Amino acid sequence: MSLNVKPVVSALRHNRAGAMLVALEIAIALAVMVNAAWIVAQRVHAIETPTGIDYHNMFAIGIAGVTGDFNPSAAEQADLAYVRSLPGVVSASVASGVPLAAHGQGDFFWKSPEQRGAMINPRTMQMDENGLKTLGAHIVAGRDFTAADIVPYSNDYSRLAHEALITQSLARKLFPGGDALGKALYTGSDNLVTIIGITNDFMGSVVRADPSYDTLVFPQTPGTDGFYYILVRTRPGKTQALMQAVVDHIAPSSLDRVITFAHPFDYFKQRLDAENRNVVIFLTTITALVLAVACLGIFGLTTFNVSARTKQIGTMRAIGARRRDVVAHFMIENAIVLIAGVLVGCTLALGAAYWLTAQYQLPRLDLVYLAVGVIGVAIVGQLAAWQPARRAASVPPSVATRTV
Repeated sequence: MSLNVKPVVSALRHNRAGAMLVALEIAIALAVMVNAAWIVAQRVHAIETPTGIDYHNMFAIGIAGVTGDFNPSAAEQADLAYVRSLPGVVSASVASGVPLAAHGQGDFFWKSPEQRGAMINPRTMQMDENGLKTLGAHIVAGRDFTAADIVPYSNDYSRLAHEALITQSLARKLFPGGDALGKALYTGSDNLVTIIGITNDFMGSVVRADPSYDTLVFPQTPGTDGFYYILVRTRPGKTQALMQAVVDHIAPSSLDRVITFAHPFDYFKQRLDAENRNVVIFLTTITALVLAVACLGIFGLTTFNVSARTKQIGTMRAIGARRRDVVAHFMIENAIVLIAGVLVGCTLALGAAYWLTAQYQLPRLDLVYLAVGVIGVAIVGQLAAWQPARRAASVPPSVATRTV
């Protein structure tokens, strides 16, 4: 028996609503699966991306003033002097932010003094001349800060530092194909900032669980707003003991301030990875459920068609259709529904990807994910129809002679 598509399409028209519903389920499953897989890939990449700092051997302590008598500058110097005197401390620095944590800040910059063109919004930090050594980062071009470069932080733009270090990642974005050393950036008040050094890539503070290498460091000490962070790098195996010693020393030393937190950097990395892992688990679960619903829809539609057309199948067998012809008939029916669902699903997937890129600054969807998604949905969809199609092929020709 020869098989053509025309009778298959004709058969689908008799159950138009069911076919359309299943096609919609397939479309939604494809759109969700492709974009979820792309987001999961970004999150996995974030977990595996090197931090660029020696976070296994570091801890951070947050300090905030609670009275008007609190003198941040004097407190910073006293704290640093004590911390640096402890055996096992490799380096310590006062800072305005904590890499890998949601403790930090950002600022807007322009490459033009007329403040034209796209704004640049890197994560920013204020650190002293020991900042890079404390992080375990290093200069790759230009020079590091010296003690003479460090200025007290101020809300007065005229008193801000006019020099900065930037990471390699930020340098490439700001000046692609060129040398960033000696180039200028401008803040919202036309304050000129000259790039004096480029560091290896390291992660700054985190925004929306999204770590970034785009970091700019000023040679300044924080504290004007009554709070600052002490970052400490230790010898391996000394982090917990030294952190406790520093807390025990600082906590009772003054009634004008409090310790807001004290954590090893492993804590911040675990929290950052936990958020990414939770997103991976959630999206993977949702994708599996949506795909399962689509498969159940395909299975249900094919099963219904087989049950509703038992006599028709028997007639097909009676006039010479082989078992494989019957299986092929229902598999082609399912393929048509799949194709319709995939076409709509591709449109939905691309539209959703565009929206995610525009709203959340995600990278553009890699079309390889769309192609793999289409192939995956097609294979799973056909497998879902395989068992009902085989059941249809088992209908004997004698069914055609029965009275219905």
